[in-house]
Amino acid sequence: MEYRKLGKWGVKISEIGLGSWLTYGGSVEAQDATAQMHHAFECGINFFDTANVYAAGESEKVVGKAIKSLKRESVVLATKVFFPMGEGPNDKGLSRKHVFEQCHESLRRLGTDYIDLYQCHRFDPDVPLEELVVTMDILCRQGKILYWGVSEWPADQIQAVVDCAQQLNCPPPVSNQPCYNMLQRDIEKDVVPVSFKNGLGQIVFSPLAQGVLTGKYKPGSEVPADSRAASDRDGVFLRGRATMSKESLEKVQQLSLIAKEINLTMGQLALAWCLRLKEVSAVIIGARKISQIDENLQAGGVKLSGEIVARVDKILKQVMAKR
Repeated sequence: MEYRKLGKWGVKISEIGLGSWLTYGGSVEAQDATAQMHHAFECGINFFDTANVYAAGESEKVVGKAIKSLKRESVVLATKVFFPMGEGPNDKGLSRKHVFEQCHESLRRLGTDYIDLYQCHRFDPDVPLEELVVTMDILCRQGKILYWGVSEWPADQIQAVVDCAQQLNCPPPVSNQPCYNMLQRDIEKDVVPVSFKNGLGQIVFSPLAQGVLTGKYKPGSEVPADSRAASDRDGVFLRGRATMSKESLEKVQQLSLIAKEINLTMGQLALAWCLRLKEVSAVIIGARKISQIDENLQAGGVKLSGEIVARVDKILKQVMAKR
């Protein structure tokens, strides 16, 4: 396993992290989740990502129980806040009240004294940046969080919150967690340059486009019965998306030939492609089986040649031009 700094900051995280969206607290039994996390840790993964909203808090509980028997100082634990956790007017967003209260709830569910990385799950236009920045400063001073970051924030708001933190002499965000993969590259234009300029690392989620980039979905064929796309619950995040279009699936099959040439699976190529950027601190994988973790781990440390990257981009160019 190789480790990268979180942007310009001192903490180092495994370039492959393990997430829990749609898995832990949901489709994966708690004992299996614990076994997977322990296996991942033994293999060198030190970054574990969750969110308060995942499975309505159950994901944090599962992750918390799993890390209890791990060496806490060797774990970089990340969670998030923003989405509704109740029906009241203050049960959502990034107000000081909601963030403060949900931080304590996350600490309780996770069974830990501190959160390594506390992330703002989305931008909140209803909350002044000064309110958010000072809230994060207070939580840092109290020792309840060590770092804070954002997720899926646009470039202009990333710049604005960094400027605000500087003006208030408060800790700025250290990371952004965006969706990024071969088929979804929007962040390359503005978000990545702005983040890099300000020292934020990218922690990429959905690097396999929710399984599309493993090559399991074939154009013109029925989706595999045991796949996410076939699930009544989880398939909603895939059905009708551009990543599942016939054209995209055809491109994935072409990319699979390149992967085979360099002795990688399609999924490993997709992860290594994301990690080609120095601005990317880590990719977050999700898994329902230990074998999936083991396969994805083989992408760690892979360096793609300029020729391979150029060939990949040539295949993807038509898809990206139409997005």
